[in-house]
Amino acid sequence: MYLIVRVTSSQEKITADILENKITKTSLPIYSIVLPMGMRGYLIVEAESESACRELIMNEPHVKGMLPKPLGAEEMAAMLAVKQSSQQIDVNDIVEFLSGPFKGYKARVKKVDPSKEEITVELMDVAVPIPVTTKSNIARIVEKAEVV
Repeated sequence: MYLIVRVTSSQEKITADILENKITKTSLPIYSIVLPMGMRGYLIVEAESESACRELIMNEPHVKGMLPKPLGAEEMAAMLAVKQSSQQIDVNDIVEFLSGPFKGYKARVKKVDPSKEEITVELMDVAVPIPVTTKSNIARIVEKAEVV
């Protein structure tokens, strides 16, 4: 059973460490604690029962409570799924920005850094082409570069 625990925002890691120490000392039937990315102020606790989770969080610092409805296994699997990039951006591709300060602008890709998911581009239709480095997920490919 996956239960959502509300904690003080920005104290998720500290709270998870405190709860982990309590689990080792008391041997409660708690299987895991997850710090979900992008969900500030929440932890997900995998426990045998709701009462075991309540016992874990009782009188602990930074814990504000527990949400009444547990997560289903399919909801948890969707949260843990690794999201793959749907497009492969290469050097010399022409992209259009979907958000941010350059929304609607087109640019030619000059450099791709897949490890950081960043691209360096030169904006088109501007007086002085300046290289700009940005996240690749805010751009979509308009025209693929020709393979020579």
